[in-house]
Amino acid sequence: MPADRGVFPGQWGLPGGGVEDDERIEDALRREVREELQLELSTMQPVYFKGDDREKLYPDGRRETMYMVFLIYLCTTDGADPVINDELEAFAWVAPDELGSYDLNVATRATFREVGVIPSERSESRNRSRPER
Repeated sequence: MPADRGVFPGQWGLPGGGVEDDERIEDALRREVREELQLELSTMQPVYFKGDDREKLYPDGRRETMYMVFLIYLCTTDGADPVINDELEAFAWVAPDELGSYDLNVATRATFREVGVIPSERSESRNRSRPER
């Protein structure tokens, strides 16, 4: 995300957005991915959800606190290359072992931990506390 907007300004995250009035969740997911990445989704499988209070920063500097529900889906696309819109600053395809070098927002980090892409905080702290042989 650009540093001047969003719920997690200046941090890396997953594509997403809000559900519009009278829109089904899956339709919103397809629309958001189409708008942000110009990709069409082939499959969608819900894998994780969480609710949390977050503050959103708008480009004009205004801030708004809102309750957000994060619905995480495992998706496949039509195979095209992503083309980002002006809501995003950059994109990257990243191998799981390289994610540690990215400033991931807290929701994305929690999602990756929940679905097993990166180790949980508990297993990371266990590994750090083990003495070397």
